[in-house]
Amino acid sequence: MRNTTNLATGILATATLAVAIACGGSDTPTSPDPGTGGGGGGSTSDTATITISSAGQVTPAAVTIRQGGRVTFVNNDSRAHDMSSDPHPSHEDCPPTNQAGFLSAGQSRPTGNFTTVRTCGFHDHNSPGDTRLQGTITIVAQ
Repeated sequence: MRNTTNLATGILATATLAVAIACGGSDTPTSPDPGTGGGGGGSTSDTATITISSAGQVTPAAVTIRQGGRVTFVNNDSRAHDMSSDPHPSHEDCPPTNQAGFLSAGQSRPTGNFTTVRTCGFHDHNSPGDTRLQGTITIVAQ
């Protein structure tokens, strides 16, 4: 009986993982475990924060999160920004990035969950050539 239960549990876990990988980006946000952010000091977390400074620059420009995690964009600039996935103007490489979207001055918003291991570029849709508003989100396996 125990071997049958373990086999069934293994099959269910494998099927769940296969569905998650096949789905790519998620349009349904879930709450990841809180973390300290990714990209700095070699730590990898479920969440990261990218801040747009009052000088109109993203900091940090590169973050690393675990698969299934999210990134929160914080706009500390006095003007609005529309944070989107590369490439411009189609924004289809990493759809979860697009959920951060349009941020008024002082506003913040998380992306969707990044479920596919890869590196995603992002930019401000309204200033696609401004390298100060470009960066990368790297998603690593859990």
